[in-house]
Amino acid sequence: MNTDTTTHYRGGRIFTAAEPAWAESMIVEGDRLTYVGDTATADTLSGDARVVELGGAFVLPGFIDAHTHLLMMGQALQKVDLQSAADLNDIQDRIRRFAENPDAPRLLGRSWLFSALDGHPPTRQMIDAAEADRPVYLDSNDVHSAWVNTAALRELGIDADTPDPIGGRIERDPVTGEATGMLYETAVTQIVWPALAKLVSDTERDVALAAAFEEYLADGVTGAVDMALGADELEALERALAAGGETLPLRVAGHWLIERTDSDEDNVRQVHEAVEHHRRLQGPWLRMAGIKIIIDGVIDSCTAAMKEPYSDGTNAEPIWDLASLAPVVVAADAAGLQVALHAIGDEASEIALAALEQAIAANGIRPRRHRMEHLETITKDNVQRLARLGVVASMQPVHADPAIQDNWRAMLGDHRVERAFPWPEMTAAGAVLALGSDAPTAPHPPLPNMYIATTRKSAIDPALAPNLPEYALPMADALAHATRDAAYSCRWDDLIGQLVAGKAADFVVLDGDPFTAGADSLLTARVQLTVVAGSVRHEAEVVGSHPA
Repeated sequence: MNTDTTTHYRGGRIFTAAEPAWAESMIVEGDRLTYVGDTATADTLSGDARVVELGGAFVLPGFIDAHTHLLMMGQALQKVDLQSAADLNDIQDRIRRFAENPDAPRLLGRSWLFSALDGHPPTRQMIDAAEADRPVYLDSNDVHSAWVNTAALRELGIDADTPDPIGGRIERDPVTGEATGMLYETAVTQIVWPALAKLVSDTERDVALAAAFEEYLADGVTGAVDMALGADELEALERALAAGGETLPLRVAGHWLIERTDSDEDNVRQVHEAVEHHRRLQGPWLRMAGIKIIIDGVIDSCTAAMKEPYSDGTNAEPIWDLASLAPVVVAADAAGLQVALHAIGDEASEIALAALEQAIAANGIRPRRHRMEHLETITKDNVQRLARLGVVASMQPVHADPAIQDNWRAMLGDHRVERAFPWPEMTAAGAVLALGSDAPTAPHPPLPNMYIATTRKSAIDPALAPNLPEYALPMADALAHATRDAAYSCRWDDLIGQLVAGKAADFVVLDGDPFTAGADSLLTARVQLTVVAGSVRHEAEVVGSHPA
């Protein structure tokens, strides 16, 4: 044992997310755990190693956000936050305050809720009343729609003659045909995002990505699955990797976004791009895991594809139908890529599973670890089907927070509300459940996320009644789904996700123990220490250490 690079973390209450589930001490040599178990044995093995006295502190594997958007999250930190806006007047007041900066060429906001508009449809005139001269772009809470003012529509070149992109919608006045200021789904991803991306420098992207890394490390996240990567996002990650001497502040597995076109050939060509990235990026810090396909939208804006209509009698077509989706999934599966399928509506999950079955039939038996993302509504039969196919259920407790559920529930308005976000159904069927945040569509910190998972209550307003409390997860299960199973979801389970000898020393020390203090303590607990690959990446305050 090289005592110059060895540390004995001694006398803690260590949740391993493995068997046995608990330990007292860990020995870290270099970037790996060489022993996890009782303190007496660790004392005999550690020799003259440096000792960090944990003093009974709670330790667990580093959280792995199984679904996030790192660059977008860093950029969102710079936008005006509208999630807590009580009504339209509040939204307008926040825009006016943000507009007091005369140097900003345009105003960017995030996280507004449909429920704040009291049933009224968002219009450009509502924003114009607060800021008419400069373009204003407001991301909805789920980031699947954008609300813009007249100046932004002008900047984007959108008018009454602009066609809807495939899978998206430019909302129009039924009388005049003019754009109202609401843009949905691919109208956001294919019009708004590329236009704004041209205005951002690489330096600004690097600053935003660094901010996301810093936030995550402070909150105990040591790994992330970055969904919907494009060229700008991947280039920023690779610049960070090079600047860090071929390491990143935390580990990142990525999924390349496949944009829907009207050509099967062009769709499959995007898979080949992902394959090239997959072949060259397979390191322990940055790897291209596979592709991401957004099959449908979201329930809040009635763009998720449902088997039955919404409460107003409307329904939504999927962004990808089975005929267009299957060739892409078959090609990715044949190349050994993981396929991550965004499916929120129960019809979308039906399409996703059918495409995966076609891939299995076409490519035969082979190792697979495909994923379905969100699964906010899914039939009982398809839960069983998902489990039989070995598909990972990637879900986000933060989306079930009762504080943001009013509009979600109203849009469905029937029996489907009573099986919303059915996490325990997944594990009961035998599927692997991986938990994440989907930041910046929701807050990224994992501890409040675990509070929602274990209580079905609100981390925003804990006084609210729980949302289907029968679907709450036991504490140990929730933590394992956010560590061990999140690592499994991105094929990093041989490296991280559990505190066992031989795996990487990625772990977190908290200032409280939620198993003894109760789930409510997850809202007040703070991360004292975040360790990635044996190196301290965040320290809230000095944890006592001394030579043995």
